[in-house]
Amino acid sequence: MAACSDAGTSAPGQTFVLSNGTTVAVAPNGGVALSRDGRALFATSDVAGIVARRFVETFRGQAAIWSFARSGEEALPIGRMVSAAQDGDAVVVELDADGGAGRARVTVAPGDDAAATTRVQVTVSAIDGVGSIALPVRCDAEATFHAFGEQYHQTDHRGEAFRLLVTEQGIGRVPGIEEPLFFINGDEHTTYFPMPYWLDARGWGALLGTSRRVDVDLCKSDPAVAWLEVNGPEPVDVTVFHGPTMPDVIRQLGDVVGRPTAPPAWAYELWIGSQGGREKVVAEAAALRAAGIPAGVLWVQDWTGIRRNLDGGFGVQYRWAPDHELYPDIGGMVADLRAQGFRFLAYANPFVDPKLPDHFADMAAQGLLITRDDGAPYVHFAPNLESSHPDLTSPAAREYVKGFFRRMVLEHGFDGWMADFAEWLPLDARLSDGSDPLALHNLYPLQWHALWREVMDELRPDGDFVVFARSGFTGVQRVSQVHWVGDQEASFSPHDGLPTVVPAMLSLGLSGVPFVTHDIAGFSGGPSTKEVFLRWTELGAFTPIMRTHEGGRKFENWSWETDAETTAHFRRFARVHQVLAPEIRVLADEAARTSLPIVRHLMLVFPDDPQSHRVSDQFMLGDALLVAPVVEEGAVTRRVYLPPGTWFDVWSGASLEGGRTVEVAAPIGRPPVFSRGSDRGDLRAVE
Repeated sequence: MAACSDAGTSAPGQTFVLSNGTTVAVAPNGGVALSRDGRALFATSDVAGIVARRFVETFRGQAAIWSFARSGEEALPIGRMVSAAQDGDAVVVELDADGGAGRARVTVAPGDDAAATTRVQVTVSAIDGVGSIALPVRCDAEATFHAFGEQYHQTDHRGEAFRLLVTEQGIGRVPGIEEPLFFINGDEHTTYFPMPYWLDARGWGALLGTSRRVDVDLCKSDPAVAWLEVNGPEPVDVTVFHGPTMPDVIRQLGDVVGRPTAPPAWAYELWIGSQGGREKVVAEAAALRAAGIPAGVLWVQDWTGIRRNLDGGFGVQYRWAPDHELYPDIGGMVADLRAQGFRFLAYANPFVDPKLPDHFADMAAQGLLITRDDGAPYVHFAPNLESSHPDLTSPAAREYVKGFFRRMVLEHGFDGWMADFAEWLPLDARLSDGSDPLALHNLYPLQWHALWREVMDELRPDGDFVVFARSGFTGVQRVSQVHWVGDQEASFSPHDGLPTVVPAMLSLGLSGVPFVTHDIAGFSGGPSTKEVFLRWTELGAFTPIMRTHEGGRKFENWSWETDAETTAHFRRFARVHQVLAPEIRVLADEAARTSLPIVRHLMLVFPDDPQSHRVSDQFMLGDALLVAPVVEEGAVTRRVYLPPGTWFDVWSGASLEGGRTVEVAAPIGRPPVFSRGSDRGDLRAVE
């Protein structure tokens, strides 16, 4: 299989061919470049070498957003090639640091799906106390770096440097202010769902197989090099997806990390967030029917009780049991609503509140909570001021929580819930199985979401449930279902409001998460205005799952029933969503098989159009509808990029030729939506 005819050893600069057809070219500095059928794939840098580092690292942060500092840092570049050889169906490159201070081995071999993937593994040895390994990746003129999990400002991150660690998104996310409250605000890249994975628009992708924090510098410090630094002593393991198309890459990613099951048909009906007690929820259900609004799902977050948030808004009590005063006979209420045609979703998060008499004392007595080094339960700052977490490395703790989840389904009749949080696990917690908390932190969302998945698969094996999650990391796709894009500000803020929703949905879709939703009209801050509610409603209608949230300031935020004009607008777009639901269900079935997102980046549909690669504020709903939501306050027009082809304005029926950017009228009630190749009179006819 080697390109040379000797025993398998190659001189610098020669190439090898693996059994899956991947060509591996070895550069004089030991860098490797992969290609397939003449297509360039992943390549390490030919101008920079691997760097191992020793250091002492400390961290700070108390609101699930952390900063890190190093002292005594020593960098050990490893870039002198000793040999390159073929060993069976692998290419092994041996490297040394100058002076013999360290050694690295780069092994390239077919991946688990040999026809579609290749693995590149970097192992560093002969260095004591390795704190990180930094891999330099080639950054050529055409390289793009799309995805990295859920990101909120754009999808191609070339020229940026950031950290991949499960955190809070941040409140406000105001970059550039002189003294940001980092532990509250976050920054441009703090996210509930990071993922050390990217997709190159030329039709290949790469995934780092690690649960450790990864720091990336994507051609920012050096325009020729993208640095991927894995913080830990373990080997750096990269799975390269061959493509050759971008949808192929997403499918291949799903084959490795798993893919969610499709929600049931009723999930594509309108969801209404309702709270305030039994009378309020029952009255809102009646009001929806009276208004002719086609809602089919009620989701009620305060079934566990009401708590004031730190900002004065309304939150919920952190427990897994009902507030019987607020919701007497909650099971009977759910059954009555089911008879009226409403499915019922609730709320759960992993916080364990020591101030409540429900779980904390019991779990502490049984040793089911995370602890400090002295064995005492770890009580840390939380949105309710103080909480702990279940130790989900403990089988007993997992069964304890699952017992409450079973009651939510069996006793109360819930059809699912919002699986909130899981980002707040402290980085210095002690865990019962001895796991390093720095290595487990990113995996805690997988453990949290696996609990409800196991319960629902057990109790509703026919898939008649919906759970929507916020946090995630590599592999959560195999246990989660729907992800919503988090707690946006109830505003037009470009940093954390309505404009961040589309990039977040797109980046999740590129990362193998096809079922997405968002809060109409945001959660934090506020109060929301009429305009932001109307514009957010327009976006929601063209999202796979259309869902409202009353937000933290529920008595002040604008809502569907605030005035007659809003009710009429909301009803019309809910009916538009209803018309689209059969198409969305078809796309959902496809997503369950292939991981292909429902909300699609333009480049997935128009891979040969370079301009489509750069668009992060529009999307395709499937392959046929282009949606360009209005996300700027006061705007009544919008610039829209139309890819090549013929496009029909769904509100007027007028046709336009694409391959250009157009300025279109976009008054409230007519967000720019274009149908590819044919008119959509059915959407225009909705009243």
